[in-house]
Amino acid sequence: MRDLTISEIDRLAEGAADAEDAELMLSMDEDAFRLFYERTSRPVWLYLMKMTGDSSTADDLLQDTYYRFLRTHRSYESDEHRRNYLYRIATNLARDGRRRASSAAVVASDAAAEGTMVDEQARAVGRADLDRAMRRLRPRERALLWLAYAQGSSHDEIAGSLGLRKSSVKQLLFRARKRLAGLLGRS
Repeated sequence: MRDLTISEIDRLAEGAADAEDAELMLSMDEDAFRLFYERTSRPVWLYLMKMTGDSSTADDLLQDTYYRFLRTHRSYESDEHRRNYLYRIATNLARDGRRRASSAAVVASDAAAEGTMVDEQARAVGRADLDRAMRRLRPRERALLWLAYAQGSSHDEIAGSLGLRKSSVKQLLFRARKRLAGLLGRS
């Protein structure tokens, strides 16, 4: 297969979908995988980081997620279907890791840097409060909220990623938001 030019990669990344590009994206040759990895690795790592609370664990799980993804040799209906399956693998690995660990220590939140402005300190305190509250949520609640609000996933995508019925996602999200608000001291 020929090498892709920068403009072709940009066109693929922007979602250009003529027949040849679609076939390339769904075939998952090395170039297509590299492009898929570049677009998805950071969001998946952030998701795993929120699920586990530890960056080194997130690194390990990210590597294992892509390894298992490539081992499956499945065919996918679309790039979105491929992404949902990737999140499903990541979710299952994070769950398995929690089951194996008897009890993990919670990573302390980063302190605000010295000499920052009041606004930045307030945001840092808010982030720390949110991080602490997110860690107190159940793993499924944390995953639901992260996928919905940090990743912007639709209810269909969340259902596919977490192995839930689409009809239950709305109610589960409502409960997770309510519980998070309670942990943050808001009604």
